[in-house]
Amino acid sequence: MAGTETHYILPRPVFDKPVKLLIVVAPYYKDIADNLVAGAKAEIEAAGGTWDLIEVPGALEIPTAIGLSDRGSNFDGYVALGCVIRGETTHYDTVCNDSSRAIQLLGLQGLCIGNGILTVENRKQAEVRADPSDQNKGGGAAAAALHLIALARKWAGQRKGVGFNAPVEDILLAGNTSDDTVA
Repeated sequence: MAGTETHYILPRPVFDKPVKLLIVVAPYYKDIADNLVAGAKAEIEAAGGTWDLIEVPGALEIPTAIGLSDRGSNFDGYVALGCVIRGETTHYDTVCNDSSRAIQLLGLQGLCIGNGILTVENRKQAEVRADPSDQNKGGGAAAAALHLIALARKWAGQRKGVGFNAPVEDILLAGNTSDDTVA
């Protein structure tokens, strides 16, 4: 049972310049969403960061809002929050799978996103995972985004000289023996 497990939590990253995150929440289950948001805000502020908050109608709109924001704003990272509770139809599977897949694709494009969209079987499971005094997956999602921002900043200036990046030194043209061998 998950309640008896202990988990290792990475130390909170430290930043040399402040971070700004966008919290994108689908407040379909408002009380659950409010608790997730409270956890995310607390974690961001504990790391010395700031945040903005927007609401979208449902979990499927969260990745779209993040994508729109990335094209038109200057956030360092994103926190995706919401709750999907299994119902009587297959809509649950579609919402869970498609929102998660879209967030993952945005992450693979380089966005720093903590996914705190709960996907649960019933309300009680959601309440436990959103509890501000216990698990609070909103805080966990914010922590994940902060860790990804720290990695992105760490590696921002590093270049490996592979792919289409030309090496720093001059490029010699093959077969040319005269002095104009530099491209």
